Amino acid sequence: MTAAAHIATRPEVEDFLYTEAALLDAWELDEWLRLFDADAKYEVPCNDAPDGDPDRDLMLVDDDHRRLHARVERLKNRRAHREFPHSRTNHQIFNVQVEPAGEELSVTASFTVWRFRGGRSSSYVGHYHYRLRTGDTGLRIAQKRVQLDMTDLRAVSDVAIIL
Repeated sequence: MTAAAHIATRPEVEDFLYTEAALLDAWELDEWLRLFDADAKYEVPCNDAPDGDPDRDLMLVDDDHRRLHARVERLKNRRAHREFPHSRTNHQIFNVQVEPAGEELSVTASFTVWRFRGGRSSSYVGHYHYRLRTGDTGLRIAQKRVQLDMTDLRAVSDVAIIL
C-alpha cells in the first residue's frame, strides 16, 4: 500500500466482515478463501490459553494458506462426516474497532456463531482479531485470529466449522 492509497473506513471494514460472515453461512468456502492473502494465517488458540503463541503453545487451529485451502477442501467433501450434511450457521459480528497499523489495519470485533446440526444448537462466543490489508482489489485478510471467550468446549463438543 502506498502513502496515497485509500485507508478503509470502519463502515467499509464492517461491510467486509459482514461479507465474510455471509460467505461462511452460505458455505461458499472457495469464495471465502479468496478473501485471504497468500501469506495469511488463520489461528484459533485453545480456550485456556487465549494469548497462545503457535510457535510454543497448543492451538485448536494454526493454518497457513496451504492448510486453510486443505481445510476448505475437506469441509466441502461428502466424506467429511463431521460436516456432511453441512451445519447451518449464523455468524454475528458487532463492536467492530479499526486501528491503522502501519500499512495494515488492526481490527477487532466481537462475535457469536450459532451452529445448528442434528437437532441441536451450539454457540461460540469470542473476539476476532484481524490484520487487514488494502490492495487493488479491496480489503484482504493477512491474519484472522479467533479468541474464544468460552471456558469449556464440552457444551459444543468440537470446532468443526470455520469460525
